[in-house]
Amino acid sequence: MNAIISAINENIINPLIVLMFAVALIVFLWGVLQYVAKAEDSSAIETARMHILYGILGMFIMVSAFGIIRIVTGTFGIDEAPLDQIEK
Repeated sequence: MNAIISAINENIINPLIVLMFAVALIVFLWGVLQYVAKAEDSSAIETARMHILYGILGMFIMVSAFGIIRIVTGTFGIDEAPLDQIEK
């Protein structure tokens, strides 16, 4: 059972966390670019600030989710097993 949970964690959950982290990073960088590019437009600056805030918040949530998963798997002794060790 541990091998199945470990395989799900390694092949589904962790890649999703990495993908969502990458999306949050792109939102953050887009906000920074918009903030610099449209420095004279106050409404564009406010939108850029919101993108920056959402990007930072998203990255924080993804790092926290990864940390919580690591704590839970470590607490219950679920090792990171490769796919060939899954019990059938």
